Amino acid sequence: MTKPRTGQAPAKLTRDAFRRRFLQGFADPAFGPAQDALDRLEAIAWSNYTQSRKAPVTQKAGPEFSAPDYELSVEWRATRDRLLAVQARQQDRNMPSRVLLICGAARNDGSCPGEMSKTFRLMQLAQQVLQAASIEVDVLDLSLLTSEYGRRIHPCKACVSTAMPLCHWPCSCYPNHGLNQVDDWMADIYEKWTAAHGVIILTPVYWYQAPSTLKLMIDRLVCADGGNPDPTSTAGKNAEKAKALELAGWPYPKHLAGRAYGVVVHGDVAGIEGLRRSLTDWLDWMGLIDAGARARLDRYIGYYEPYASSHEVLDRDVALQEEVRNVARAVAVAVADLRAARLSAPDAGLTEPRLK
Repeated sequence: MTKPRTGQAPAKLTRDAFRRRFLQGFADPAFGPAQDALDRLEAIAWSNYTQSRKAPVTQKAGPEFSAPDYELSVEWRATRDRLLAVQARQQDRNMPSRVLLICGAARNDGSCPGEMSKTFRLMQLAQQVLQAASIEVDVLDLSLLTSEYGRRIHPCKACVSTAMPLCHWPCSCYPNHGLNQVDDWMADIYEKWTAAHGVIILTPVYWYQAPSTLKLMIDRLVCADGGNPDPTSTAGKNAEKAKALELAGWPYPKHLAGRAYGVVVHGDVAGIEGLRRSLTDWLDWMGLIDAGARARLDRYIGYYEPYASSHEVLDRDVALQEEVRNVARAVAVAVADLRAARLSAPDAGLTEPRLK
């Protein structure tokens, strides 16, 4: 048995430190009249924290799981049941085609910048093309993380690096009520990805990399590539059980494979090719199928020109606008061909000698 290595995690917060951190969310003097109520809530939160009440509401998993008597989180179960339902719809050839458009920019006019992102405008061009082709469109605007109350994507905890079966599909790390790690948007985002026949990611470059809003989602999608659909097989987050399962032979199921994709990356100085390659490499690894060379686009908007006039530069760049429309057109064709069995991954039937 390969034993988990331990010794990094710090001790739990002291009572005073916990109270200070809890009350930081209520620093506005408007909460002053409710101080007695806050004190009572803080005491309950402290008790839940010290007892590590991650999933306080559970029910027996039932016969469809390897450990039927395991107490499974009802919140995880609800997310998993929704994914099964939308997956069935996605595979029904009588249902309309569906494409997920992802706006990876962190900027919108409802937050500090006071102006919409160019990425959002490009996404609208793609949306118009898809809707004109009678394709249902899901829009995922990740800038809501910066502008909407309580909207959050919690970071990946890298369970996969301990053992792949410890990484559950969908992710079971959240919600963690004892740590106040709740209201995780990924439960809805998993559903959008599962329902889609195609995905188009549109994003700017931030410091040679993907925006943190986009990277949060990417990291949390690791469970879609090899993740374990049965948390009872690892007794929840039992690292030793997960290691034993992986070492016995793990199939690394690709839960989102076979969907078509396109990518639009834009920048103003540098980094567009690197980010475009990074995104397409990631999507290829998960088993998605690119919609052709014209569906993998990287372009500069206002190369070394002022940020202040970049929207006007985009207004004038009608060639880029048409290139973005072509990405959507290519994905629309790829989705139609995939669903009609006219297009498939050429290597789909090959046996992978090194799974991971």
